[in-house]
Amino acid sequence: MPNASNTTKVSTDKSVSRVFKAMGPGLLMAAAAIGASHLVASTRAGAEFGWQLAWVILAVNLIKYPFFAAGARYTVATGESLLQGYYSQGRGYLMLFTLLNGVAAVASTAGVAMLTAAMLTLFIPLSIDILALIVLIASLALIILGHYRLLDRLSKVIMFSLTLMTLIAAAMALNIPSVIDSGFIAPSPWQWAYIGFLVAMMGWMPAPIEVSVWNSLWLIEKQKQMSISKAQALFDFNTGYILTTVLALVFLSLGASVMYGSNEHFSDSGAMFASQLIELYSNVMGSESRYLIGAVALLCIFSTTVTVIDGYSRSLAGCWQLLLHHKKRTESNGVLTRIMLLMSLLSLLIILFFQGALLPLLEFVMILAFITTAVFAALNFKLMTSEQLAVEDRYGPIMKLWSWLGIIYFVGFTLIFVYWKYFQ
Repeated sequence: MPNASNTTKVSTDKSVSRVFKAMGPGLLMAAAAIGASHLVASTRAGAEFGWQLAWVILAVNLIKYPFFAAGARYTVATGESLLQGYYSQGRGYLMLFTLLNGVAAVASTAGVAMLTAAMLTLFIPLSIDILALIVLIASLALIILGHYRLLDRLSKVIMFSLTLMTLIAAAMALNIPSVIDSGFIAPSPWQWAYIGFLVAMMGWMPAPIEVSVWNSLWLIEKQKQMSISKAQALFDFNTGYILTTVLALVFLSLGASVMYGSNEHFSDSGAMFASQLIELYSNVMGSESRYLIGAVALLCIFSTTVTVIDGYSRSLAGCWQLLLHHKKRTESNGVLTRIMLLMSLLSLLIILFFQGALLPLLEFVMILAFITTAVFAALNFKLMTSEQLAVEDRYGPIMKLWSWLGIIYFVGFTLIFVYWKYFQ
C-alpha cells in the first residue's frame, strides 16, 4: 500500500515541475526588460545620484503594472492576443498601435543591438558598426532556426546566471570602502537640467508598455505546447515583473556603491561605456572576474536583443495580417521573417548614423518610449474595461483607479518634458 506522505510529495513535485514548465512568457518579458533600462539607466542613476532615484524606479514599475498585466490577463481569459483585442475595439485602434509600434521597433532594436555590440568590443577588437551587424545576424539566425522553444529555454538560463552574478556583486559592494571624494557635493536630480534623463529612465523602466503585447503573443505560443491556467499565467507574469523591479534596484545599488561620489561619469562612447560597466563589477568582485562578468553581461544584453527583435517582429506581423486579411488569427513565417529583416536593416542604418555614440542613442530611444507610453497604456486600459471581456476578467475598481493614476502620471510628465525641451 503506497505511503500517503510519499504520494503527497510526488504530487507536490509534479505541481512544482508543471508550474516551472508553464513559466516562459513572463521570463521572456523580464529578459527583454533587463537590458538597457537596467544595465544603463539604473546603474547610471546610482552612479550619478546615489539612492535618490530608488523611489522613482519603484514608483514607475508600480504605476506601469496594470498595463503590463493586461497582456497575460486578456490572453488567458479570451485565448486571443492583445492585437486581436485592439482590432475588435475598432480598426483605428490597431492602426494607431501599428504606427507607433513600428517606429519603436526600429529605434529600440538599434539601441539594444548597439549596446550588445559595445559589450562585444571587450572580446572582439572590431568597430561597433561591424559588431552590430554580427549581433543582428546572430539574433536573426537564432530566432528563425530556433523558434519560440529555444528562446523560452535560453531566457531561463540567462536570467538565472545574470541574477545570481548581480546579486553576488551587489552583496560584495556593501562591504567596500566609500569612494566619495572629499569636498563632493551631492547633485540633486530634481532640477530642470535632468528632466531628459528622468524621462529616459522611466521610458524603459522596466520596459516600454508595448512589451505587454509580446507577453500576450508569447503566451499564445506557450499554450501551443501545454495548457496554461489563469493562475499559472499570472504567476509567470508576476514573477518576471517582480524580478525586473528587484534587479533594477540592485543595479542602482552597484552604481551607488562603486561610482557615486567618485567624480567618474559614464562615457557616451559605446566601447568606453562597456569597459566602464565591467570595471564597475570587477572593482567589487576582483579583476580576475572581469571576463566572466563581461560574458554574463554580454549574454544578458544579447538575450534582450533577441527578444526585442522577436517581440516587435511578432507584433508587427500580427498587425499586418489582421489589418490586411481581416482574420481572427493567421500564421505566416514568411511575413514574420521579412519584417525581421527589414526592421534589422533599418536599425543598422540608425546605428551607422549615431557612429558609436551609445548613450545619446539610448536616451533618444528611451524618451521616445516614454512619450508613447500614455497611448499604449490607454489602449490596454480600454481593452481591460471593455464589455467584450467577462465581468470577472475585467479590471475592477482598484485596478481602474490604479490605471487612471498611471495615465495621468504619464501625460503629466510628457507635458513637463515637452515644456522643458521646447520652451524652457
